[in-house]
Amino acid sequence: MSVKVINQLPEDFQNINPHNLYLYVKAYLANQRAGTAHTKTRGEVSGGGRKPFRQKGLGRARQGSIRAPHFVGGGVAHGPRNERDWSQKINKKQKRVALKYALNEKAENSKLYVVPEVKIESGKTKDAAKWLKENFNERDYLIVVDNMDDKTYLAFRNIPNVWVITPEELNAYYASVFKSIIFDEAAFEKVIKG
Repeated sequence: MSVKVINQLPEDFQNINPHNLYLYVKAYLANQRAGTAHTKTRGEVSGGGRKPFRQKGLGRARQGSIRAPHFVGGGVAHGPRNERDWSQKINKKQKRVALKYALNEKAENSKLYVVPEVKIESGKTKDAAKWLKENFNERDYLIVVDNMDDKTYLAFRNIPNVWVITPEELNAYYASVFKSIIFDEAAFEKVIKG
């Protein structure tokens, strides 16, 4: 099988400010946050309706409720509230520019590969691992295939550090976080044409 190493991408993929990639990755990771961490304050914890003991005469510090933050089972002072929205907006143009920059970085470092097609007929992980070992020698792989079939997906899914996606799923975060990217020809054409 012929493996093409792409060293240069078209003109519009070059001379892009790397700050675009930084902004995209920051927004992408922020948007992955669930923001569901939540604690109850002393007013929300059940119980603690009456004064635990009288104010004076016992030689102890005065207490108004057993649900104050310093009591076991009490409320939490200044804890996380799930009222916060972590999502960040990023423009479509900036998304495209960030992806172009990430792909161009891979091309300049000779880590962008194009193969005629990625297909594992047997659907076996052993065959997929053998295919990768014979044709490439990298730490991890992002494989972009135009037409995803079940057998190929099943073959690659159990290999550590390998992720198989379609061109529509490709984004600047994936392109930057993986050491090398393998495209099939149809997927590469789609991504280059935009």
